[in-house]
Amino acid sequence: MHKTELIAALDTSTLKSAENLIEKLKGAVKYFKIGSVLFTAEGPAAVDLVHKHGGKVFLDLKFHDIPNTVKGAVKNAASMGVYSVSLHLSGGAEMLQACAELEKRPKLWGITVLTSFNEYNLFRSGFRGGIDKTVKLLASLGSDNGADGVVCSPLEAWRLREMFDGKLKLITPGIRPEARGDDQKRAVTPAQARAAGADFIVVGRPIIEAKDPGAAAAAILGELK
Repeated sequence: MHKTELIAALDTSTLKSAENLIEKLKGAVKYFKIGSVLFTAEGPAAVDLVHKHGGKVFLDLKFHDIPNTVKGAVKNAASMGVYSVSLHLSGGAEMLQACAELEKRPKLWGITVLTSFNEYNLFRSGFRGGIDKTVKLLASLGSDNGADGVVCSPLEAWRLREMFDGKLKLITPGIRPEARGDDQKRAVTPAQARAAGADFIVVGRPIIEAKDPGAAAAAILGELK
């Protein structure tokens, strides 16, 4: 049976608040996302914190630069022992290949179209093919050039599951147990993401802002079962 794992986003600004959240989720969550907010505030110490508590790190810094620069960043991430990193698939084949060829590296999870985008936002950013076509093209680019997974909305996940037949792991942010009216424009529930074939769901604010983060995570895990 297909299993969907929960990644809790440590979208906090300090190690203290991050550790407080990790402790509340201990025993329930083993994957934690460290994004640009926490990493620019605390650096590699944030990664060490998760490892200290026995967790695995998804380093979500969305690398996008010339091949040699991104390769160096991924190599440094590997030295920190992170489980996975994110990088924009729009960085191109050479960038992806440079990272995939590293002897020791974390999982490479390629960003397709941000879940804060709708069709209008994407068009205004210069992509003229629409969300569905753009996601498919970028996912194919990742699959052909060494990516281990792709980050996409659950709304596109089922198509990618059919296209790649499990070759790529599917990581889906924009998960909302209920409507919240925030900046996630292509959001679905945990159960819907699982049904779409997501291997991982990334959840931040519904857990962080809950009165009881542990109970919120448990409810999400219940949906995934």
